[in-house]
Amino acid sequence: METTVPIQYLPGDYLPILIQFVAALGFVVFAMVVTHNIGPKRKSAVKNASWECGIESKGDARAPVSIKYFLIAILFVLFDVEIIFLYPWAVNFKALGINGFIWMLMFMGLLLTGFFYVIKKGVLKWE
Repeated sequence: METTVPIQYLPGDYLPILIQFVAALGFVVFAMVVTHNIGPKRKSAVKNASWECGIESKGDARAPVSIKYFLIAILFVLFDVEIIFLYPWAVNFKALGINGFIWMLMFMGLLLTGFFYVIKKGVLKWE
């Protein structure tokens, strides 16, 4: 009868990871200090002005934004993530067989149900 001995990790086994972490952190700190010290320091009103997308800022930054913008953004992310699930299924289509096909039909049915619900509620109408 064979008994298995659990693998025990010693603190020295983590030394390479610690060295790599310290080296990476050291490089980041070094790069930030060097670029801050040797970088150009020519300040002007134009360089200190706030810009967004290359367009000069006008008005209040706290202007109300329509909730439709956020709903469409969330729906895009939701449907985009769901579509990502199709890729592994397509790659393993033959290996999954009919069972995988049925599960994907159910997944797509739920996805389309949500999509039709969104259309029915008029979330995608930009008025």
